[in-house]
Amino acid sequence: MEDNRATVPSILSKVTIFNADKVLMVIIPILFVLSALVVYSSVAKMGYAHMGQQTNAIFTKHLVVILLAALTLIGTYCMSAKFIYRTAPFVYVICWLLTLGVYFFGSTNGGAARWYDLGFVTVQPSELLKVATLLLLARNLDFAQPTIGKQRLLPSFNPLRWRGKERQKQIDILWNGTCKIVMPVVASVALIIKAHNSTALLVFVVGMAIIFIARVLKWELTKVVVLIIAAAALYFAAGGGRVHTATSRMTSFIKDWTTPADTTVTRPLTDPDHAMIAIYDGGLFGVGAGRSVMRAKITHPESDYIFSFFVEEYGIVMGMMLIILYAWIFARAIAIFRSCRWLFGGLLTLGLALMICIQALLHFMVSTHLFMETGQNLPLISHGGTSMVCTAAALGIILSISRQANNRTLEPPEGIAAMSTEEDEL
Repeated sequence: MEDNRATVPSILSKVTIFNADKVLMVIIPILFVLSALVVYSSVAKMGYAHMGQQTNAIFTKHLVVILLAALTLIGTYCMSAKFIYRTAPFVYVICWLLTLGVYFFGSTNGGAARWYDLGFVTVQPSELLKVATLLLLARNLDFAQPTIGKQRLLPSFNPLRWRGKERQKQIDILWNGTCKIVMPVVASVALIIKAHNSTALLVFVVGMAIIFIARVLKWELTKVVVLIIAAAALYFAAGGGRVHTATSRMTSFIKDWTTPADTTVTRPLTDPDHAMIAIYDGGLFGVGAGRSVMRAKITHPESDYIFSFFVEEYGIVMGMMLIILYAWIFARAIAIFRSCRWLFGGLLTLGLALMICIQALLHFMVSTHLFMETGQNLPLISHGGTSMVCTAAALGIILSISRQANNRTLEPPEGIAAMSTEEDEL
């Protein structure tokens, strides 16, 4: 019987386009709708903070961002895995240079260079670099699989090992281990940490997790982690990055948890305090859409604490359902990973899902005062153009990998071995 289902153009992957993970294809539109609802509730505060801007104009701008994110998701969804594989190094270099350039030509806020202000829109290149880092890392780890079980990540620090016959061996370790596997993460973290401590931490944690999943020698990975942590500690000790901001937030967080409640009643309430009050006021079923009180008291209710006043308006029950949606995204990513015959697609899927879900977890923990303030927004829901578009791009790639795996077109290029799936084993 002839298959009349729609196919994508020949310049992309020649497969049916509506055969991706059905659960994700339901969850993503739900998150877009929730984003529109909660940002609409916060536009009054945003309009007050940006004098002269009409609330309708702010909300309309957010709807345009959602539309742009949806189009980006569709674009990455239609890309073939081989195209993503081939372009990953170029994408990484471009995003890295854009992130470097923001320190010279970008707009500064709170002592940190963060955005390119293009007048009609602002672009935060560190969000682009987060995704690009995982593209390159997944590619390099896939390429290294034939020797990954014995691949060292760091060359010897003993100068005597760099002489004679050992010299070439150390050069190979430096190139194949350090440069191809370790450096994509280190180079990104080193560039991002100057302006975004929590984003740099996120990239580091996810990068190390993907290297671990790729079956790198555990002892080698342990050495890399210890060295990076030691280097970061020295960097902060020397006053690098936003160490004062991080120290202040950590001190405030520890003080809140160690000071008896009856001694803090006279101090001014902070954003974490207002966030906790919002959750308490929301109760099980919330005060109703648009009736949040704490949104007017929190500094950035539309981004940094959007979960708190979401719970205030819609209740703890809906808040728990929102958490489940993000957990479900990760569960589906694991299922997609298991169905992949090409490790690049599997690692990329897990890496992008980890990035999204760990960021969401950080946001939930900050909103409930279980972690110090990080400034991490809630992926695909919080107000923020670059973040939403990049998250949509990541989800589009995950759906693309799922589609190609389901259609059995997710095959590695010639010379790269395929990995077995659960169906193959059966």
